[in-house]
Amino acid sequence: MKINKNKVLQVLESIRPFLQEDNGDIELVNITENGIVEVKLLGTCAYCPMSNMTLRAGVERELMNKIPEIRRVESVN
Repeated sequence: MKINKNKVLQVLESIRPFLQEDNGDIELVNITENGIVEVKLLGTCAYCPMSNMTLRAGVERELMNKIPEIRRVESVN
């Protein structure tokens, strides 16, 4: 399964302003062949105690709603 990188980047761009409001950001690291999107949380998001909730309830939900081929979103260092 091939996930369109540009589509993922577009969705991340739509999410980015919400993260930047709290001095955070997000970067696409990799898209695996089995549908896992790997991202890196930056700024305050990198060490925020709520970052896992942001990743699951915000980033992952939005990506999976817009791109159903995505199986999961993982945060990497």
